[in-house]
Amino acid sequence: MTLKPLAIAALATASLCAGHAAAASAVVPPSLGWSQLWTTSHSGDAEIVDFDSTTNTLWVTGASGIDVLSLSTGGLQTHLDLSSFGSVNSVSIFNGLAAVAVAAPTITDPGTVRFYNTTTFAVDGVVNVGALPDMVTFTADGARVLVANEGEAKDGVDPLGSVSIIDVATRNAASPTVATAGFGGVSLPAGVRSTTLADIEPEYIAVAPDGHTAFVALQEANAIATLDLNTNSFTSVAALGTKDFSQPGNAIDPNDRDGSIALRSVNARGLYQPDGIASYAANGQTYIVSANEGDARADESDEARAGTLGVSGDLARLTLSTLDSSASDLVAFGARSFSIWDANGNPVFDSGNQLEMEAIARGIYDDGRSDNKGVEPEGVSLMEIAGRTIAFIGLERTTRSAIAMYDVTDPANASFIDMIVGTSDIAPEGLKAFAVGSELFLAVSNEQSATTTLYALAPVPEPETWALMLAGLGLLGRAARRRR
Repeated sequence: MTLKPLAIAALATASLCAGHAAAASAVVPPSLGWSQLWTTSHSGDAEIVDFDSTTNTLWVTGASGIDVLSLSTGGLQTHLDLSSFGSVNSVSIFNGLAAVAVAAPTITDPGTVRFYNTTTFAVDGVVNVGALPDMVTFTADGARVLVANEGEAKDGVDPLGSVSIIDVATRNAASPTVATAGFGGVSLPAGVRSTTLADIEPEYIAVAPDGHTAFVALQEANAIATLDLNTNSFTSVAALGTKDFSQPGNAIDPNDRDGSIALRSVNARGLYQPDGIASYAANGQTYIVSANEGDARADESDEARAGTLGVSGDLARLTLSTLDSSASDLVAFGARSFSIWDANGNPVFDSGNQLEMEAIARGIYDDGRSDNKGVEPEGVSLMEIAGRTIAFIGLERTTRSAIAMYDVTDPANASFIDMIVGTSDIAPEGLKAFAVGSELFLAVSNEQSATTTLYALAPVPEPETWALMLAGLGLLGRAARRRR
């Protein structure tokens, strides 16, 4: 097994055991070595992945159920067929208890969260929640489960979006304790992309490090809401605004039919519209990391080509939001980047067009998506490695699976580390970075290829550190020769 891009010198100090990379412990990593340990193909699809430390397994959701995989080999241990209950959207695991979000067969009906013992696979509670539970997560103490009920419209029915807060201790009670946080009493600021409360559709939840607050991505509305977990109510909604593609560092390729891949400054803006989000603390402050995928409504009634507004030439193919655009002010879906925001939704950092530049450099940029959201950053996972906070950003629309790695320890000065490119994977949907003892891993579930891949990670010390270490080894060698 070869770690990439580890220098030969790294092998002298990073112990590799049973195909897993042991993490260096005392060196700040300017880069990360990575190695693909295994890839498993699923008989159905693969969307969200989580790790169970109790059984050393990965749980991977598909629409019809869950595949439970061995961490060491990727082998299928069992398949939980949940198709009779509806469509599986998400899974989260805490201390041997798995919470699974299941949309009802009619997605506008209330869904459920089904709990499973990860050792016996026995059902350990079923709780009713809102319509189309799209994402589920435990709080850090495992006491509560938060559920993003998207409430997507279908066949003329448009249920209200909400977040369910489940008291885990009551999950088997005749009437489990479930609070529902809705948006009826929340003031929506200018810039929130909605015409009615039914347009507010929670997509993803990130619990703040203090455990008292959660942030909820409202993707189609281009906003992030703040949820007070002490009162189980929303306290604010922050509109995220737009990204100017005419500014330096923000250039895009807006045309999928011009016969070339070329990023250029264009007179258009992009809605951030994050899908996956995560939260972390730095210097005593709370921050939110967002993967700015972009998304129209489910029925695509709010999108059209710029050409339908009379735009000609290079921008005519660009897919626009009809709610936000005019012929002289073009607003597209997605920012083709990831961003960092403070706890109030103020921008702190944006990756500009670096994700697309790196995809182009690696020959995996999909020009067929140039007109529509580009590389589409989809998911995000955070992990602390050697005292640094590392963000893993999955790109859904590249020709091969791509995961960008950034050091976000200093939120205002996040820096690109490397990009993991999968060998046989396409469209990473779910990411989970985790540690087992001193070993570091990244699990990626890929929707289009229906595969899950496990990577080992290892910090690579700075060149100056290696020079000192090698010089020290040379001195030791000379001393040993003198003793002989």
